[in-house]
Amino acid sequence: MSKAPDNRTIASVVGARPQFIKAAVVSRALDKSGADEFIVHTGQHYDYGMSQLFFRELAIPEPRLNLGIGSGPHGRQTGAMLEALEKVFIDTAPRMVLIYGDTNSTLAGALAAAKLHIPLAHVEAGLRSFNMRMPEEINRMLADRISSLLFCPTETAVENLRREGVTDGVQMCGDVMFDAALFYAGRAPTLSETAAGDLVENEFYLATVHRAENTDDPERLKNIFAALGSLPRTVVLPIHPRTRGRIGELGLEPGGALRIVEPVGYLEMVALERAARVILTDSGGMQKEALFHGTPCVTLRDETEWVETVEAGWNVLAGASPDNIRAAVERFDSGGPGEPPRLYGDGDAGARVARTLNAFIGGRGEG
Repeated sequence: MSKAPDNRTIASVVGARPQFIKAAVVSRALDKSGADEFIVHTGQHYDYGMSQLFFRELAIPEPRLNLGIGSGPHGRQTGAMLEALEKVFIDTAPRMVLIYGDTNSTLAGALAAAKLHIPLAHVEAGLRSFNMRMPEEINRMLADRISSLLFCPTETAVENLRREGVTDGVQMCGDVMFDAALFYAGRAPTLSETAAGDLVENEFYLATVHRAENTDDPERLKNIFAALGSLPRTVVLPIHPRTRGRIGELGLEPGGALRIVEPVGYLEMVALERAARVILTDSGGMQKEALFHGTPCVTLRDETEWVETVEAGWNVLAGASPDNIRAAVERFDSGGPGEPPRLYGDGDAGARVARTLNAFIGGRGEG
């Protein structure tokens, strides 16, 4: 028999690196507010460099449960998460389920909560790339449709939801990742303590490649690696496990000044982002982090959810074309386009989320 619901209990579902960062901000605010939260880690990112290290260095409460799902095809992975999370929610009867972003962990948490009639809150709601071939686009759209509270990082996200007919429970709270950038900036190591420690600040590029649209398309991945290897400065690439597997299958070798290193923790990544001359990435989070730290960004995709960064002149969409990638880097090699604008709130998004959650579940905390 399941336990009676505790109207102050919030179950937070995480599974991937960007979610750990966001959860660090919100969990800190929830703890300050007196809310009763427990974290469930699906195990989507499961090796030390992609998981445990983040919990340790970001001072996130240890997950009450690690489901250990691991990687696999989308259907199998999401199905395994859904089955496991359903059992967790039946056993623990949380008052609310909190999900982050757009991963398979997000979708599984959303579906499990909805089918058990548990209210759902989505941090980073309303983002749209308008590319339905992206698994992330499907995940976030479905999560948004069944959420009771939708925490939007920008007015663009609010407008996206309005166009889809979603207005109830929508709040523009700012971006919790900007909160994280402000909070952890002073805790980051020096460049000499990072994987690029032998390089000079502002004299190297930083790259990440992990999205399925690039790793699962051999031609795109080959073109991206060819472009990275042809750039005029050293390119530091902390390798994602999925990408390592794919380059091994394709027989790709790092060429030119491309330097592949093991995955790094959040604080080391902050140090690298701040010291790099240009960031090249297919990560949504890193596009924003580049702006937060005043580093120009070249996005290795054909579209972005973070359109404000492009409109501000700090981000260029280059896709997987070697010519476009090289041209974008050359454009930024002389520096960023002035002072980076503040586009994602005032650094109090986590507190706003905590206050709204507490109000919804009848709590008294103010975040």
